[in-house]
Amino acid sequence: MISTFHGLETAKRGLNAQNAALTTNGNNVANANTAGYTRQKVNTVQTQPLTVGGMNQSQIGTGVEVQSIQRVRDQFLDAEYRQENGQLGYYNSLSSSLSQVENILNDTQGNGLNSVMDKFWSSMQDLTTNPDNLGVRQVVAANGQMVAETINYYYHSISTVQEDIGKQITSKVDQINSLVSQIDQLNDQIAKVETTGQLPNNLYDQRDVLVDNLSSIVDIKVTSVVPNNYAKKTTGAEGLYQIEIVQDNGASYSPQATLIQVDRTTGNSIANTVSVSGENGETNSLTSPITHLNVGESQITNMNFSGELGGLIESYGYQTADGVSGQIPEILEKLNNLASAFANEFNAVHEQGFGLNGETGLAFFELGETGQPAAKVIKVNSDILNNPSLLAVASGTASSEDFSNNENAVKLTNLQTKNFSEYVTNASLPANMQKGNISSYYSSIIGDIGVKVQGANSNLQTAQTLTELANNNRQSVNGVSLDEEMANLVMFQHAYNASARMVSVIDEMLDTIINGLGR
Repeated sequence: MISTFHGLETAKRGLNAQNAALTTNGNNVANANTAGYTRQKVNTVQTQPLTVGGMNQSQIGTGVEVQSIQRVRDQFLDAEYRQENGQLGYYNSLSSSLSQVENILNDTQGNGLNSVMDKFWSSMQDLTTNPDNLGVRQVVAANGQMVAETINYYYHSISTVQEDIGKQITSKVDQINSLVSQIDQLNDQIAKVETTGQLPNNLYDQRDVLVDNLSSIVDIKVTSVVPNNYAKKTTGAEGLYQIEIVQDNGASYSPQATLIQVDRTTGNSIANTVSVSGENGETNSLTSPITHLNVGESQITNMNFSGELGGLIESYGYQTADGVSGQIPEILEKLNNLASAFANEFNAVHEQGFGLNGETGLAFFELGETGQPAAKVIKVNSDILNNPSLLAVASGTASSEDFSNNENAVKLTNLQTKNFSEYVTNASLPANMQKGNISSYYSSIIGDIGVKVQGANSNLQTAQTLTELANNNRQSVNGVSLDEEMANLVMFQHAYNASARMVSVIDEMLDTIINGLGR
C-alpha cells in the first residue's frame, strides 16, 4: 500500500525543482545585459521509483530532483567566433599600420617628394639657360637639399612608425602573458570546484571572456581536459582549458606552442611565458627584425598566425630564410633603392662635369658610409651648398678656359625622364626598378601602399561582418532571450503552483484521515 505521505514528499520535490528553475530563470533575466554572461538551465532527472508490494508488484514514481545547473554553450560556435575574432584583430592592426605609412607618403599639401622633385627639375631647367648665374645655382643646390631632406623625413617618419609598432608588439606579448596567467589561475579554481561534483558557471564565464580576449591577439586552439583525479565527476563539467598558439589555418606548430598545458592525470595546469626575439639578440625591446616568438621552451619562426600580434609582426618585419619580410621593411627598402639609384646616377653625371672655375670629380649627393640606409643619410654635398660655383654644369676638359657652358646641366636635367635601365650605375639595382624613371618608381610606391591599404580595409570590413555574424550565432545559443525567459517563467510558475496545489490536496486528505475518521 502506498503511504499518503509519499505523495507529500513527491510534491515537495516538485516544489524544490521548480523553485530552482524559477531562481535560475530570474538569474538569467537579471544578467540579460551582463557582458560575458552565459544563459543557464536547470537539468532535472526523475528520482528512483518506489517498488510497491501487492498482488502485482509495480513501481511508482517518487518525483524529481535537480541534477545540475549548467551553462548553455556550444564549443564549436565558440571556436568559430574566436577564429573570426583573430582575423579581425589581424586586419585591424595591419590596416592601422599601413594607413599611418600612407598618410606619411601622401602628397596632400604639395610638399611631398613628387612636388619637391618638380621644383628641383624646374630649377635645373633654369640652370641650363643660365649656367653661370650663381643665384640659379644656389636655388638648384637648395632644391636638391630639399629633395634629400624629404627622403630623410620619409625614412625617419616610417622608421618611427616601425618603432611604435615594435612597442605595441611588446605590449601585446605582455597582454598574452597576463591573460594566460589569469586563465591558468581560473583553471586551478575550477578544478577545486569541479572535483566536488559542482559546476562553477561563473568561473567558466570569466575564463571564456579571457579566452575571447586572447583570441583577438593571436590564433589559439582551446581543448577542454577533464582530469582523471576528480573525486566526483558531474555531467556538464567543462574541465580545464589547454591552449596553444596555432597557424592561421588551424594547424599546430611543431613542436607545439603551448600556452597552457594540462596534466590529465594530476589535473595540474601549467602556464608558459611568451616573449619575442629580434635579429640583434634582444628580447621584447625590439630594435631589429623579429627572428622568432618564444613560447615556453618552443620557438615559432614561421610567423603565419593571425590576431593583432600577427598583424603587427607583418607590419614591423621578421626574418625569413630569404631575408627580412614585412610591410614596413619592404617600403623602407624601396625608399633606399630610390635614394641610392638617383644619387649614384646623378653623381656619376655630375662628377664628369666642371664647375665655374674648372673643378671636377665632385659628387653632388653624399650617402654616408657604406652600409648605411641611403634614404636615411642622403644629403647634398656641403661644399656645393656653401659654394654653388662648384656645381658641375659645364662639359669640357681640364685644359679648357671657359666653363660657363650648359652641356653637363642638360645631361643632369635629362635624368628626370631617363629610365633606370639606362643608368650607368644600374648594375646593383633590383629587377623591379629596371623599368620606369624616378618619378614613376616613386608613384608606384605610393600606388602599391594605397592598394595594400585598400585591401586591408576591405578585409577588415569582411572580418568585422563575419565576426559579428559568428558572435550573433553563438549569442543565439548562449545569450539570454527575455522573451524565452518570460515564457519559461510562466511555465515554471504553473508547475510550481501545481506542486503547491498537490501539497494542499494531500494536506486535506491527511486532515480527513487524522481528524475526520471516528466522528
